Amino acid sequence: MITRIVKMTFREEEINAFQTFFEERRQLIRNFEGCTHLELWQDKADPTVFFTYSHWHSESHLNAYRSSDFFADTWTLTKQKFAAKPEAWTVEPRM
Repeated sequence: MITRIVKMTFREEEINAFQTFFEERRQLIRNFEGCTHLELWQDKADPTVFFTYSHWHSESHLNAYRSSDFFADTWTLTKQKFAAKPEAWTVEPRM
């Protein structure tokens, strides 16, 4: 299992639109083959900063999602709302 964490900073006026858009797509992402968990987090100190936190069976499952037409469409619509370049980490437990 791997965990994917993506940090996204949005323009303030896009926060509500992003949250609505994410809620519309949440189940589709969660039901993508290999995804076992998905959460959206918002930074308490800076409400323009969000993180997606997801679990995947393997990196190949994550890569299949990232190569999909669904992801391409979702990411294109999401990144239009960014105020800063996103950051992403793929991590796995070591203990």
